[in-house]
Amino acid sequence: MAVIYEALDANGTRVEYRDRKRAWWALSVVYPLLPFLGIAVHALTGYQIALGLPLLISYGLMPLLDFLIGEDRNNPPEAVVPQLDEDRYYRWLTWATVPLHFIALIGCAWWVGTQHLSWWAVLLLAYVAGTDSGLGINTGHELGHKRTAVEQWLARLVLAVPAYGHFTVEHGRGHHRFVSTPEDHASARMGETIYRFVLREIPGGIRRAWRLEAERLAQRGKSPWSLGNTMLQSYAVTALLQLGLVAAFGWVMLPFLAVHNVVAWWQLTSANYVEHYGLLRARLADGRYEAPQPHHSWNTNHLVTNLATFHLQRHSDHHAYPSRRYQSLRHFEQLPQLPSGYFGMFPLAYVPPLWFRVMDPRLLALPHVQGDLRRVNIDPLRRAQLYRRYGQCDAQASAEPAQAA
Repeated sequence: MAVIYEALDANGTRVEYRDRKRAWWALSVVYPLLPFLGIAVHALTGYQIALGLPLLISYGLMPLLDFLIGEDRNNPPEAVVPQLDEDRYYRWLTWATVPLHFIALIGCAWWVGTQHLSWWAVLLLAYVAGTDSGLGINTGHELGHKRTAVEQWLARLVLAVPAYGHFTVEHGRGHHRFVSTPEDHASARMGETIYRFVLREIPGGIRRAWRLEAERLAQRGKSPWSLGNTMLQSYAVTALLQLGLVAAFGWVMLPFLAVHNVVAWWQLTSANYVEHYGLLRARLADGRYEAPQPHHSWNTNHLVTNLATFHLQRHSDHHAYPSRRYQSLRHFEQLPQLPSGYFGMFPLAYVPPLWFRVMDPRLLALPHVQGDLRRVNIDPLRRAQLYRRYGQCDAQASAEPAQAA
C-alpha cells in the first residue's frame, strides 16, 4: 500500500512525497538469506560448486543490474523527512534483518556439519557465509548510529555474528571523527593498495575502539573489563554462538568459522577502502580539520545495490549527517561519484593496477581537488612517485608537511 507523506515546506507550500522504493527496501532484509539458494541448488543437483552461487549473484548479477537499471537520484523533500524518519516500517526492516544473519550462519554451519563436503566446498561455503555476515556489519552500522536502546542492543547482537563487536565504538567515536584525514585507520590513501590498507585498518580500529571504550568507562569509574563494556557484551554473544556451533557440529567448525570471520571483516575493509579513497579534509588556521562535508566521501546512487545495503552507498550524506536514517539519505550534485555500486567496486579494488587506473584520475578531477596533490590524502610510501607521475616536482612534495603513517 502506498504511503503519502504531506507537510508544509519553509515557504508554507504543501508538499507530498511517496517513497517509490518503499516495498523494495525488503531486498535488504531477504538478501542475508542468499546462502540458502546455493544450499538448495546443491541439495537438488549434488554439485558442490553450486554453493558458490551467491557469489556469482553478488559480484556478477548485482553489478550488471546496477549498470542496466542505473542510478536513483531522487531525494525526499526536507519537509517530510521527520515523518519519514518516524515511520516505524523502515526501522522494523533493520530489526528483522538481525535474526536472519544468525539464521544464515547457523544454516550454513548445519550444512557443513551434516553433509559430506570436499574441503574446498567447506571453504567455499565459509566464504559465502562470511560475505553474508559482512552485510550484517552493514546492518550493525545502520543500527549503531541510532540512539534508542533497542537499536544499540540489536547492533551489538548482529555484530556478534562475525565477531566484530568493537565496530560501533570504533566507527561512531573514531572513524566519524577522523574520517578523510591521515590519522584515520579506516580512510584509504591515494596509492595505497587494499592489501596494505587492511594491515592498518583492522588492528588500528581494534586498538582505537578499546581505548575509546576504556576512556568512556573510566569516566564512570568502571573497569574496561566490566559488564558495562559494550564490546565485551557483543563478544560474549559471539562466544556463545560460535562455541555452540563447534559443540553441535564438531571440529570442522574451526576452519569454517575462521574463514567466515576473516571474510566478514574483509567485507568491511572493502567498504571502508572504497568509501574515502584519497579524500582529504583541509586543516583550518587553528590546526583543526574542517567539519566532514558530503565531498569527503565517495557516493553512488546505483539503485539495486543501495536497496540491498540500506542505502549505505549514499555515504556522503551519511557522514555529513550521521544520525539520518537510511530512507532519508540524500543525493547531492558535484559529489565524488563511484562508477559502480559497491559489489562492482570491491572486485576492482582487489586488482590494484585497475583500481588506480580508474580511481586516481577520477580523484584528481574532483572540483575541490583540481589536480592538486596537496588536497589529497596520499600514501607516504608512494608520495614522491605520485608527484612525479602527475607532473609535480619532488621539491614540492618534500615541502609539504609529512602525513602521519
